[in-house]
Amino acid sequence: MIDKGFVAGEVRLDFILRLCGVAAAVVLLAAWCQRTAVYRLGTAAEEGLYGLRVRLFDHIHRLSLADQNEERRGALVARVTSDIETLTMFFAWGGLAWMLDLSLMFVVACVMIAYDWVLAVVAFAVVAPLIIVLRLVQRRLVQAYDRVREGNAQMLSAVSETVAGVETLQAYDAVEPALQRVQATTKRRTRASIRAGFIGALLFPSGEVFSVFTVVAVVGIGVWRGDAAGLTAGSLVGFMFLTYRFLEPIAEFTEVIDQTQTAVAGLRRVLGILDTPIGPPPATNPVALPPGRLGVALHDVTFAYAPRDDEPATNVLTSLTLTIPPGQHIALVGESGAGKTTVARLVARLADPTKGRITIGAVNVKHVANDDLRRRLTVVPQEPFLFADTIAYNLRFAAPQATDVELHAAVRSLELDDWVASLSEGLHTQVGQRGAALAAGERQMVALLRASLVNPDVLILDEATSSVDALTEVRIARALRKLSAGRTTISIAHRLSTAARADRVVLLANGQILEDGSHEALMAHGGEYKRMYDAWLTATRA
Repeated sequence: MIDKGFVAGEVRLDFILRLCGVAAAVVLLAAWCQRTAVYRLGTAAEEGLYGLRVRLFDHIHRLSLADQNEERRGALVARVTSDIETLTMFFAWGGLAWMLDLSLMFVVACVMIAYDWVLAVVAFAVVAPLIIVLRLVQRRLVQAYDRVREGNAQMLSAVSETVAGVETLQAYDAVEPALQRVQATTKRRTRASIRAGFIGALLFPSGEVFSVFTVVAVVGIGVWRGDAAGLTAGSLVGFMFLTYRFLEPIAEFTEVIDQTQTAVAGLRRVLGILDTPIGPPPATNPVALPPGRLGVALHDVTFAYAPRDDEPATNVLTSLTLTIPPGQHIALVGESGAGKTTVARLVARLADPTKGRITIGAVNVKHVANDDLRRRLTVVPQEPFLFADTIAYNLRFAAPQATDVELHAAVRSLELDDWVASLSEGLHTQVGQRGAALAAGERQMVALLRASLVNPDVLILDEATSSVDALTEVRIARALRKLSAGRTTISIAHRLSTAARADRVVLLANGQILEDGSHEALMAHGGEYKRMYDAWLTATRA
């Protein structure tokens, strides 16, 4: 435009207007292309991240109990929320910037080479060391943002635990130490973020410095070569414009790299969870459980939890063999750590034995499809989890299509209608956060009702350790008797009154069976079970 638009002191207005029209059309076309690219990439990114979030959430719930317990709850929540949110922010701007800026640099570089390859080589040579600088800073950024994401997970864990345990903290006047713990994790996260920001702050000035050096080199070499190389004033100005267009994405890269490293750190933590193998692997060729009542058998079962750090693995169960005929109600008793809960978890296939095998209905549980097993076997945990909604809502987790009539029928079948009638709104009574509006015994009754809706052939009951009032004790005992009738039932008995009502009592000690028989037979035998029962009876009457 300079060389041909201004000739011999005259302005060629028609030529300039034509060039401006072409430039305007190119700008509008580029804006439309960018808008389309932003929309399509943004849509694809959001759909992809939605799928990743759902997949991650599903994977977390399929992890083994050991893996679940190794990761703090707040850290797992951070993977699904904040870590994936960093990817959302990256794809909303950073990913698009990488794509558009790299495309722009490639096109402009080709034009620069065609325009004047000497000046192009000068520009490329001066800006090349910036790549080394960016690489060095990028390595440190990766480490810095890894620490930021780790600090964020620790902070969320501390906050979630403090919020969940607020009742205990207030009861023991321990709010201040808990707040100090949250403050400490927040401060560590803040320091890590400041450190990452300090390293990232080196990027933008680096890009600016090398941009200035490049422009100075191009102008200096262009003026030095002058007319001898056929460079006119217009040619040099045009090449300077190309140089600026080439350097503009590089300056933006210095900002994008900072966001990219945040996203990479979040992605690595997400992939770390996805790479963790799920709990007991699904059956490759599932075998259906036989119809009718089911027996349970443990054949020479040994189990040890995975070792931590340098600690050796120790057996929780050792060569344990136990046969439970169909329809029998057995009570597992023993001191803490004897292996009672481990037996229940293995039968429910929440974990697999280290050695030996477990059969239900003479079928190895490893060969049973998970959905088939969950239809035929139900676990009532020691501390039933209730969602902050109504009793009916929590019951329908077991039977989503159950009507109110069917729910009331389940209540009557366990003879709990007097308890439901005593509630202000019956089955539509709100249970509060984690069931806090109900007493411990009432939460246990909700769990028994939920199990009855599944109508399982095998029932595993981990009895609550908290004491309940006499009326609730009678209601629970009555409901349990009704629920276990005709079903193979394994009770982890913390109250030995439950053991006394069972068909059979199995006393565990150090992962092995110490005594096995009916309550009456073991009491007559005068062994360890009688000593435990007498001690419990004395403590109860005291």
